[in-house]
Amino acid sequence: MSADFESAQPEAGQRLREARLLPWSSPEGKPSYLITDDRGGRLSRLADTAEATQLDMGAQLLAHAEDMLPDATETQLRFLAERLTEALRDILRVVESRERRTPACACHTGRR
Repeated sequence: MSADFESAQPEAGQRLREARLLPWSSPEGKPSYLITDDRGGRLSRLADTAEATQLDMGAQLLAHAEDMLPDATETQLRFLAERLTEALRDILRVVESRERRTPACACHTGRR
């Protein structure tokens, strides 16, 4: 499924279903999406748990980075930069997914 997915028009009495960007990629590195009417379904709950874990891991990594930066070697800094890059990529995916599921507001459009 492509990132420019458009939901079909719902029939009478149906809700418009949105594609949820999942917090993991396909084996090929492409975005994964979930289309469901059941927000409390098993895959939705798994995605919620994965997002929470990614956010928590990012916060823990940031705290670790702050502690080690003053005395880090070049090798440690390179390893840390790679892990921080991975964490930032995960967090940005979570943000994108949540923005798609949240009604538009000034905070999502770049306006202040």
